[in-house]
Amino acid sequence: MIHQYKVEGMTCGNCKKHVEEALASLSEVKSVEVDLEQGEARIDLAKHLTEEELQQSVGSKYSITQKSDFDTNKTEASAENKTKFQQLKPLFLIFFYITSASVLLNISNFSIEEFMLDFMGLFFIVFSFFKFLDYKGFPDSFAMYDPIAKVFKPYAWVYPFIETALGLAFFFRFQLELALVLTILILGVTSIGVTKSLFSKNTIKCACLGTALNLPMTEATFIENAIMLIMATSMLLMI
Repeated sequence: MIHQYKVEGMTCGNCKKHVEEALASLSEVKSVEVDLEQGEARIDLAKHLTEEELQQSVGSKYSITQKSDFDTNKTEASAENKTKFQQLKPLFLIFFYITSASVLLNISNFSIEEFMLDFMGLFFIVFSFFKFLDYKGFPDSFAMYDPIAKVFKPYAWVYPFIETALGLAFFFRFQLELALVLTILILGVTSIGVTKSLFSKNTIKCACLGTALNLPMTEATFIENAIMLIMATSMLLMI
């Protein structure tokens, strides 16, 4: 007897693994499949279990509730109709506002160099802000694809602070050469991890905007890093 449940609180692959293992440990559960992106669990039960029993197995960090047939059909239809653009709409909107703000800051005496510095400053400040919205959940999600964070978890914990520091450095034109070199190194390494994830076709969340927004890992993640890398390299050659 297969039932579908909505699972809230999952932010990364480790969360998915925990929920799957916790549910599978119940003797009444024949099999379980957890979809991290949709926040759902498909459970084949040999014997009926109450929501309270399932909730107790996964722990207080997660919330599990059974989906009605209406909710299930609605979710499946929504997933089919949701385009990649719709999924990444928050990312595109943020890029639009960052670009617009950078133009307005330099509109009276436009300079491409000043525009790029303001763009990079806004990029790091805004993106670090979203990471701080779910600071506890970000490291696990980031470690899913960043090569350094995978082997050295403390790096994921300090990454939002690094972004904030780089954003302020670009805004105040402080130690620009160092900031540009660090930008190239940090985003270069992350881009390697993003590229590997895209080629592996694993369905994971993009941590570029933290875990507060449910963004899938797509080519847009690579493009955003590429834009910053091109700007940082160009600025470094100009100095």
